[in-house]
Amino acid sequence: MITIDINQIGKERLSKLESYKASVAAALATLESRNGAGNDFTGWLDLPCEITPDFIAEIDAAAKTLRENCSVVVVAGIGGSYLGARAVIEAFANSFQWLIGDKKNPTIVFAGHNISEDYLFELTEFLKDKNFGVINISKSGTTTETALAFRLLKAQCEKQRGIDMARKVIVAITDAKKGAARTTADKEGYKSFIIPDNVGGRYSVLTPVGLLPIAVAGYDIKKLVEGACDMRLRTLGSVPFEQNPAAVYAAARNLLYKGGKKIEILVNFCPKLHFFAEWWKQLYGESEGKDGKAIYPASVDFSTDLHSMGQWIQQGERTIFETVISVDNVQHSLIVPSDAENVDGLNFLAGKHVDQVNKMAELGTRLAHIDGGVPNIRITLPQLNEYWLGQLIYMFEKACGISGYLLGVNPFDQPGVEAYKKNMFALLDKPGYEKESALIKDKIKALE
Repeated sequence: MITIDINQIGKERLSKLESYKASVAAALATLESRNGAGNDFTGWLDLPCEITPDFIAEIDAAAKTLRENCSVVVVAGIGGSYLGARAVIEAFANSFQWLIGDKKNPTIVFAGHNISEDYLFELTEFLKDKNFGVINISKSGTTTETALAFRLLKAQCEKQRGIDMARKVIVAITDAKKGAARTTADKEGYKSFIIPDNVGGRYSVLTPVGLLPIAVAGYDIKKLVEGACDMRLRTLGSVPFEQNPAAVYAAARNLLYKGGKKIEILVNFCPKLHFFAEWWKQLYGESEGKDGKAIYPASVDFSTDLHSMGQWIQQGERTIFETVISVDNVQHSLIVPSDAENVDGLNFLAGKHVDQVNKMAELGTRLAHIDGGVPNIRITLPQLNEYWLGQLIYMFEKACGISGYLLGVNPFDQPGVEAYKKNMFALLDKPGYEKESALIKDKIKALE
């Protein structure tokens, strides 16, 4: 099983854990009874165990069409509409897939998550000689970053591949009835999947939002869903606190926060988990960062970042704690060779697996940071595969809901995200933003 070890958060905090259990149980009950803030966005709670074989087959069939007709598939989305899929795909992809390619599955690239002209120009140049398709993921179809990218990609796909083929290799994942993306999908006859109304973007990786791109990349979405379903059963309110990893994680991080630990650093010693950490940062940052509250979610890739951030973590301000994701069994085998001259002095490692060296770097780092006053939570996966990653995804989602209610915030809205959009639309003279445009011009003068 996935295990969680909180023994290194500090003896004093561990002694307080017993008195904290009632609050955690109440938060978990509020979440599962769907009577807390944002309860209309809790459809993800039971979702993994409600996904049917027929639904998986429908996703797989759409993925097969894209695989058979595309060498590249562009996933257009932002935030939860792309980070979940990317987290899973990058976790399993060959680290050098860009160079070696994949004979069986299309290369997956991402767009619609920025407004960089250089990025979009270089993407369109890259696609010029490719048989590419597009998965357009947008609830409304009007999110600027994604809509802009899709406008460019749709035009290029139709020009390069023809209208009929474009209709075959463009898939929409959007609202069931309304919005610009739904209107376009219906008009053009695209294959489409629905984003459930009761599932917010950052909790949507186990909907078609994440499942279709992951399936196109060639990974087993059935196993991913099975893992999440099994973790749902392990995190129900009826499960004793000590056996419920979501409850334990939520309790530990909130105890640390109340004790002045304002920054959580998600640590991995496996670079394949880099984008998993990006997904995790959005999940917790957007869910909890409200009302002047919440832990700031950060991440590092060790041992790489030990040579950049390691000094600060070891001896900087003691407002941090670490959550380490540890993988027991790696995918490959590589032995350190012996060298007759031993100029580098590494013969003491000869005959050892590289992962043994990495595991000792992990243990040594944890010991050093704990000695340096950094509380440590360790989450261990038996292996990095679809089943265990599905479990980890659901565990973090469930813990996030519990943790948000412990903080006293709505973990399912994101009102603060709209502020930059209003300013941007006013600055670009979007119709309907005339009043905001006048106000923002006054603010600009004040800045000058």
